[in-house]
Amino acid sequence: MKIACVQMDIAFGDPETNFQRVKNYLEEAAENGAEIIVLPEMWNTGYALTQLEELADGNSRTVEFLRKFAKDRGVHVVGGSVSTKKDDGFYNTMYVADSTGELVSEYDKAHRFGLMDEHIHLEEGESLGTFKLDGETYGGVICYDIRFPEWLRAQALNGAKAIFVPAEWPAARIDHWRTLLQARAIENQCFIIAVNRIGSDPKNEFGGHSMVIAPWGEVRMDMAQDEGIGYTEIDLAEVDEVRGRIPVFDDRRVELYKKFEKAH
Repeated sequence: MKIACVQMDIAFGDPETNFQRVKNYLEEAAENGAEIIVLPEMWNTGYALTQLEELADGNSRTVEFLRKFAKDRGVHVVGGSVSTKKDDGFYNTMYVADSTGELVSEYDKAHRFGLMDEHIHLEEGESLGTFKLDGETYGGVICYDIRFPEWLRAQALNGAKAIFVPAEWPAARIDHWRTLLQARAIENQCFIIAVNRIGSDPKNEFGGHSMVIAPWGEVRMDMAQDEGIGYTEIDLAEVDEVRGRIPVFDDRRVELYKKFEKAH
């Protein structure tokens, strides 16, 4: 499976510019034989959270854009995430369109990051975020979600062999990004396909280093700070092989964990 990771700068508060940039990158990735194309977090608006009333997608523009491209080019698109306006508020939403143009996942970011004011402007998601592509189960989380290992473990326990992580992860904590991603791959014995943005907005500088990490934890691709598309191949059979060698899922002691679990 050929994966294309789009590591791009995002024009702050400018959906028109961002849609055109993403369209160009999608076309380039499809021309180069990508089977799954992955975009970064909040690519339509960036973190222009105080402008969501005017800027957030409230009319399914992103869904139709992704579905049409996926169907026309016969590729799967993990649409990073975009700011969306729904009946009960604003969300940070990941859409996934398969190669037939069907929308197979709509996941709202579960954990809001207070340091970037998400708790003020965005609502929390409630869905798990697993989905099927070509009969295989995948998962998707967004940025800050990776700091919650039990959340990605829930996706793995529900069959995910690869988990996509679109992000706008700041450069100041890029070492956390690398370490957490490798840990999530190793402990869940799955591929982690993480796409971060580069560039800056009025309050943050972003760290890039979009990565693909294999089930043993080795880094198969690291895009450093380069803008553009990174390509790599993955084979989901590696997940079955690793899980067969060290059966951590079979060896879990769930009742023991529950016995000592306490709320913070």
